[in-house]
Amino acid sequence: MPDHRLSHTLNLVLRPIEGEEPSLERLNTMLGENGFGLFLMVLSLPSALPVPAPGYSTPFGIVLLFLAGQMILARPSPWLPQGAARRRISRRLGERIARTGERFFGFLERWVRPRHQWISGRWGLPLMGLLTACMAALMILPIPLTNTAPALVIFLIGVGLSEKDGLLCAAACVIGGLAVAFYGLVIYLAFTYGIAGAGELLDWLRGAG
Repeated sequence: MPDHRLSHTLNLVLRPIEGEEPSLERLNTMLGENGFGLFLMVLSLPSALPVPAPGYSTPFGIVLLFLAGQMILARPSPWLPQGAARRRISRRLGERIARTGERFFGFLERWVRPRHQWISGRWGLPLMGLLTACMAALMILPIPLTNTAPALVIFLIGVGLSEKDGLLCAAACVIGGLAVAFYGLVIYLAFTYGIAGAGELLDWLRGAG
């Protein structure tokens, strides 16, 4: 795929062709060697939105978990099973991802650039795969407010991989660590004080926001 700005690439891969909504298989074919980074962006962005698209966090989280396993094994490009590959991104969701992604990239593209390229080394992709797996697992958990923060971390990893920006990936590691600590606290409260205790923390956070 030619070298384009991320916002242009995102619009390109999500655009319907002859009225047909894009499938994950088509995205995989178009993305080629850039597949992991851009796949992470496309699949995490619906859940990273302030008002997440319902019904996508769990299936996309499962696909992200599958991709994370391949990253841990340092595969050069992603592979999807036929069932996942046939899944289509609706026109409405594709337009929403592209529109919101353009706003994200309008800010990010001024700061993101190739630097600290440790992510291109032997342990870079496996480490990002391990963090992606943790965040995807949090996306799948049926706990309120567990979608946005992990999905945002995965989105930042995707941008960092696509642009070979090790500094951004390092920032994603820090944010991901904080997310794991927070959800660990929620789970601890749920086991110690019951669901009501965890619910009180989440209600407090909603009020604080």
